[in-house]
Amino acid sequence: MYYLSKIEGTVRIPPYRFEDPLEEVAIETLNETYNGRLDKKLGLLVSVNDIEEIGEGKVIMGDGAAYHNVLFNALFFKPELQEIIEGEVIEIAEFGAFVRMGPMDGLVHVSQVTDDYINYDSKRGALLGKESKKTLEEGNKVKARIVAVSFKGKSMKETRIGLTMRQYGLGRLEWIENEKKKVKS
Repeated sequence: MYYLSKIEGTVRIPPYRFEDPLEEVAIETLNETYNGRLDKKLGLLVSVNDIEEIGEGKVIMGDGAAYHNVLFNALFFKPELQEIIEGEVIEIAEFGAFVRMGPMDGLVHVSQVTDDYINYDSKRGALLGKESKKTLEEGNKVKARIVAVSFKGKSMKETRIGLTMRQYGLGRLEWIENEKKKVKS
C-alpha cells in the first residue's frame, strides 16, 4: 500500500547550489538523502514529492552550507498483512519464487505456490505442479496475498515479506483466468 505522509526535517543546501531555485534543490537533496530509507512505522520512502514549508536558512561556521527546516510530503510503500498484491516473478529458486511488488520483493515459498506438489526444474528455472502441470517462471505476472511482514533494521536487505498464492483467485494470472472459465462452464 502506498501512503503520503508529511515529514518535518532539516535540509542542507551546499554553497555551490545557492544560485539554483531553493525548493528544487531542497527536493533533490531530500530525495538523495531519504529515498530507499526504511521506517518501521511508515515503510519504505519512495519519493519526496513537494515541500509545503521551507524556513529561513542558517549557515553554520566552518561548513558554509545553509540549513533549512522543512515540512515536506513523502510517498511511502508499506506492505500490509492480508493485502492482495499483483507483481512479477523476478527469480525462481528451489525453495520458492521471488515476486517484485512495487519497490519491494516478497517470497512465495514452494509450499505456498499451489495445493499441488511442486518440483523445481533447474534447467528451465521453473516451479512445476506434479498433478496440475501448472508452471511458474521468471517474468510471470502473479496475484498473491501478504501473510508475513518483518521490518528488521533500516535496510531493504533485512526486510522479509512472505506471500501465498494458494487461495482461490490467487496465483499466476493465467491460472486465475482458467479458474474463472471453469466456474462459468
